Amino acid sequence: MSAHAATVVPMFATPFATVPLKVPGAADGSLAARLAAWASEARRDPEAPPDPLCYRSREELFESGEEPIASLKREVLAGLSAAVGATTLRAAAESGGLTVRARARLAIIRPNGCLPAASLPLASWCAIYCVAAPETPADRPLSGVLRLYEPRLSNMFLDGSNWQLRPPFANGHQTWRPVAGHLAAFPAWLTHEVALNRCDRDLMLVIARARFANPGQDEEPPW
Repeated sequence: MSAHAATVVPMFATPFATVPLKVPGAADGSLAARLAAWASEARRDPEAPPDPLCYRSREELFESGEEPIASLKREVLAGLSAAVGATTLRAAAESGGLTVRARARLAIIRPNGCLPAASLPLASWCAIYCVAAPETPADRPLSGVLRLYEPRLSNMFLDGSNWQLRPPFANGHQTWRPVAGHLAAFPAWLTHEVALNRCDRDLMLVIARARFANPGQDEEPPW
């Protein structure tokens, strides 16, 4: 049998970016304390199922002009813009003219709590910033991880030829461990969840859904 040379290229890759941010008050815990005080029952999302182990606010966090929340908003949107700029074919000057618009909520995942699987509607990107994260127990390595679900498995036939593909073609769900001070960014259509927090302290996250408007674009769909 003659040898055949195959040309193989990746298709339909999904971007996932992490960005370290320098948010005032993040290192000394004052930002976490300010957000914990901001997370009142009046600000709890009424559309979220009642859950004493997972607090989710309304998507109004970035509407606050108070410090240090205003600085947090600037850093998160700047980090997200950097991640988006690394994925687009648009020139830096052109992509820099885009206006980012975002709505954000605070999520506090208590011990034994989790964040159910969801995707974010009417947005192009999801940005998740970790304000505070507990130390991972040695016997619970998946405690509190961000789990991103592989969309192809729902209609994919697996056999001996494709169950163990090499990177970047490998299939399967992916995880990212929230690290305090770091931002994760990925397309908003991607289904994701936060696994059970098996630690004895809270995991605090800021979750934003964002979209980018072209210069002069005045109309856009409602949130």
